[in-house]
Amino acid sequence: MSTTAERFSEDAAAERREAEALDAYSRVVVEVAERVAPSVANLRVMRRGRGGQVPAGAGSAVALSPDGFLLTSAHVVAGPGRTGRATFVDGRELSWRVVGVDRMSDLAVLRADGDALAPAALGEAEKLRVGQLVVAIGNPNGFAGSVTAGVVSALGRSLPARAGRTVRHIDNVIQTDAALNPGNSGGALVDSSARVIGINTAVAGVGLGLAGPINAATRQIVGALMRDGRVRRAWIGIAAGPRPLPPHARVRVGRSAGVEIIEVSAGSPAQRGGLRAEDLIVELDGHAIERVDDVQRAMTHEAIGRPMPIRVLRGDRWLDLEVSPVELAE
Repeated sequence: MSTTAERFSEDAAAERREAEALDAYSRVVVEVAERVAPSVANLRVMRRGRGGQVPAGAGSAVALSPDGFLLTSAHVVAGPGRTGRATFVDGRELSWRVVGVDRMSDLAVLRADGDALAPAALGEAEKLRVGQLVVAIGNPNGFAGSVTAGVVSALGRSLPARAGRTVRHIDNVIQTDAALNPGNSGGALVDSSARVIGINTAVAGVGLGLAGPINAATRQIVGALMRDGRVRRAWIGIAAGPRPLPPHARVRVGRSAGVEIIEVSAGSPAQRGGLRAEDLIVELDGHAIERVDDVQRAMTHEAIGRPMPIRVLRGDRWLDLEVSPVELAE
């Protein structure tokens, strides 16, 4: 039977462990903030009005290169004649112009009139795990360099993005409980190694924020925006997310995961091709499909109008179908 002294000692040891854990958490957040905050800009957005330039909103942006390229959310800067000023934590204030906007991924690239920026290191959202520590850095409500921390609360979410009448789902969206507020859009969601793994894009409710992932598909989009100012892509009209394959399918295809169709857009190539919600895609155009990125990588401009074989698992049935992607119009 433990004595009072022993119980006191155990309680004290538990408190020390808790304090050490909290201190370690604090050290990570502080280090990440110090490393990444210089790469995050506070954006003031202006538009042309009858009386000249008038305010059109605010947001955040992440420096991509020393020579002025910035990455932000499309909805922050989309619209005719948008321009403005970018303010950094070192006090610099630079004018910027829009290089390219892609509403379908909610991403935009800007060019600031300055150099010697501190570019952020980009990570890989595919390596994230639910429960992992993340830090959001941005400028909520105009408070520059604000830092909030939390965890990845869910992965594989879909978020609708609209351009005119066209609706496309941004796949593999990151859900976090790190506090986001108006003005955080376009800012950085960062892992514990100070790598940007998402661009904050939406506040979905109290304690619920969403960020577009940084992954191979994102890098292609950013490259196209920097190079051409636009993204030309194919579209089949599905919202999708990752899903483990059932055991019998794993044995047959030699893989553990596929991509589940969550929604099929009315009148889309996917609907015309016979695809349905809950179908599991395992192969597209002769290539194995394990992640949503695999589908997105296939939707290049070369795929527009070209029939593509697609193999799906529907319940216990294997189906070989065909889809003909169309150009995604904005």
